[in-house]
Amino acid sequence: MKTRRRARRVTLEALYEYDIAGHPPGEALQHRLQETPMASAGVEFASNLIQGVIEYQSMMDSLIARFAPEWPLDQMAVIDRNILRMAIYEFLISEETPVKVAINEAVELAKIYGADSAPRFINGVLGTLAEKIDVLRDELFAMPVA
Repeated sequence: MKTRRRARRVTLEALYEYDIAGHPPGEALQHRLQETPMASAGVEFASNLIQGVIEYQSMMDSLIARFAPEWPLDQMAVIDRNILRMAIYEFLISEETPVKVAINEAVELAKIYGADSAPRFINGVLGTLAEKIDVLRDELFAMPVA
């Protein structure tokens, strides 16, 4: 498995633990890395991804709420919510990952970790966001970071 794909899986597991159990994200990541060791590039990518998701969480959650209004955040599956946050961070905020790659990786994570309907839901929300990427970047960076 490619390094970044493994790093995304580990990141998702750590964010899930953070969301469900409230464990510190750094500790959750370290526990995951003990179970799934990886190259330093993967560790760095996962660490940056977790930090970014947490730093920009409120901004991303407002986007998710806006583009998936039929699924309030508190009723959305924790896995789906974190997959969306990761992908949004990757292609909208950090701009490190091409949009299509981020969406594809998110859909693949949803196939593994989500419910049967999760891949379609994730693809739909992210696809809608991707269509408005330039406007959303302008909006996002005008918002205060919480």
